[in-house]
Amino acid sequence: MKLTVRLALRDWDYLTPLLLGDIVDPRIDLRIERVGTLVDDLASDPAYDGAELSFSRYLQARSAGDGQVLGVPCFLMRGFRHRCILTLKSSPMTRLEDLAGCRIGVTGWQDSGNTWTRAALADAGVGVEDARWYAGRLTAAHPITDRLGRFARPGQIEALAGEQPMMEALMDGGLDALFTPFMPVGFFAPDSPFRQLVTDFRSAEIGYYSRVGYVPGMHILGLKAEVAAAHPWLAAALSDLYDRSFAMWQEKRRKYAETTPWILQDIACAEAHLRPDWAASGLAANAKMIADFTAEALGQGLIARHLTAGEIFPADAAALAA
Repeated sequence: MKLTVRLALRDWDYLTPLLLGDIVDPRIDLRIERVGTLVDDLASDPAYDGAELSFSRYLQARSAGDGQVLGVPCFLMRGFRHRCILTLKSSPMTRLEDLAGCRIGVTGWQDSGNTWTRAALADAGVGVEDARWYAGRLTAAHPITDRLGRFARPGQIEALAGEQPMMEALMDGGLDALFTPFMPVGFFAPDSPFRQLVTDFRSAEIGYYSRVGYVPGMHILGLKAEVAAAHPWLAAALSDLYDRSFAMWQEKRRKYAETTPWILQDIACAEAHLRPDWAASGLAANAKMIADFTAEALGQGLIARHLTAGEIFPADAAALAA
């Protein structure tokens, strides 16, 4: 009898083979619900057995001793961060170093992506203390919510006044730059007043990858601890399904390249500069990235103590040691 597993995931394109049934595990009746935002509290949500999780928030929970959710080092969302810093086309700034002393907007202080972007700034010599930070919604279409939590610091890290959308604040001069992984509607239009801060972000990201050896991971797969304990094989099986779906989608993108003009050039660039296993799941394949992110979370005050890989992903660490 198949095990029914209910997952809440964003609708990433690489999940298409899995959703269409091209990739299966005969032991699992997999039911995926596509969600626009991540599940707030997987441990208490009766609708799901597992979900896509913020790596940062999961790390904070583990640091606090919360073991209700078991993370799997299967990174559902990865991405370079140099392209995620926006400014005005009229701005003279073109380098990360130029952000020293600036007013920078973030959509959420503890978000994994913003943690990685602040790490990139620190690598360029711009630390948290070297800028003023404002949290807010990206556009008026985004919800008003607390985006700082316990990390607010008057005069240093604050909510944007009046709940003004950050794109409006950037346009009005209230912000010099902002962080976002998802470009707002109209951003790519020829008459858009906005641009990425780093104009040749591809070269910057290739240089970053050559130094660190990974594409930063933001979201992981998580399972309720009781589900993982009842079915010890499940985490590895789901991770394998993800890897197989991702690999099949990469091949399909090559075949159906006409759906996105010039995508073959992007694929060729990625293959020229990234290792073939750059998106692989597993603790061993992601050890350096996990260690670096943990160090950043500690240095930025998101967690209060250092965590080992075994504390973060205990089941995978145990499997490696066996």
